[in-house]
Amino acid sequence: MNFVVDKENNTIKVEREFDAPLDMVWAAWTESDLLDQWWAPKPWQTRTKTMDFREGGHWLYAMVGPEGEEHWCKADYKSIKPLNSFSALDAFCDENGNVDNSHPRSLWKNRFTKTDDTTTVNITISYDKLSDLEKIIEMGFKEGFTAGLENLDHYLSTQFRLRKENKINNKPRVTSYLNFPGKTEEAFLFYKEVFNGEFTGVGLRRFGDIEMPADMPPMSNEDKKLIIHAELTIMGGHVLMATDSPESMGFKMIHGNNMHINVEPESREETERLFKALSEGGKIEMPLADMFWGAYFAAFRDKYGINWMLHYQKAES
Repeated sequence: MNFVVDKENNTIKVEREFDAPLDMVWAAWTESDLLDQWWAPKPWQTRTKTMDFREGGHWLYAMVGPEGEEHWCKADYKSIKPLNSFSALDAFCDENGNVDNSHPRSLWKNRFTKTDDTTTVNITISYDKLSDLEKIIEMGFKEGFTAGLENLDHYLSTQFRLRKENKINNKPRVTSYLNFPGKTEEAFLFYKEVFNGEFTGVGLRRFGDIEMPADMPPMSNEDKKLIIHAELTIMGGHVLMATDSPESMGFKMIHGNNMHINVEPESREETERLFKALSEGGKIEMPLADMFWGAYFAAFRDKYGINWMLHYQKAES
């Protein structure tokens, strides 16, 4: 990353390359559910109140501290060229979006450039006068923004790699998803022998094989050997999937929660429709959200007591 303070022109210039394609990087900067995952430096979190990404629209969000303190900000979008660039005037404000004029406003101009499987973001942040620029720097902007971009780099690199490995088309399918308290590998080797099956997809993938989200606690060497995802095709083309859910990682296996019907719709919109319909009157375990492995995912029990997973993942072109 290049970070340059240009006091002669009252600007900050940042250049950062990400190991992910243009569409993913653009989405991470322009969709509120993704911005909430990386914009704030840890242990702070971003919480969006409203977002309307269009020229004349705005993003109203809070930076929430570990003790629950809130600092509200608002970005007014000035110009947007999809998958190319956008500009926005950022300001401190209250929770209703009323601008706090005691703090400087920042004019952001972000430009996105594609190179093979990487994307470079060039950012120019302008201020009305030098004192505004110096105040922002004194407030720790460089350190905070650098930490946020590190969050984004981790999210994008992990999501892109898993997206390429886990999904090659958007053909809908239904599979069975099983949970074991540490015996996934043993069980799937048994099922493979019984059904003369074949490991497909990524086969058996261990927790230690992937880079976990930065805010997860460290795993023991034994837990790293456990299976985070297994895929086995048995008779008639039916697919069994599974993961280990040991108590050492905070899971509690009980009879009734160790098997789900896993539905993989062909679009994000269909995933949302199915979630709304199937979860009504039931119990939601994990609300529909973008996950670190690249999927739009939810897990819940319907009103009849049946466990479901919804898993939409955009095909890698």
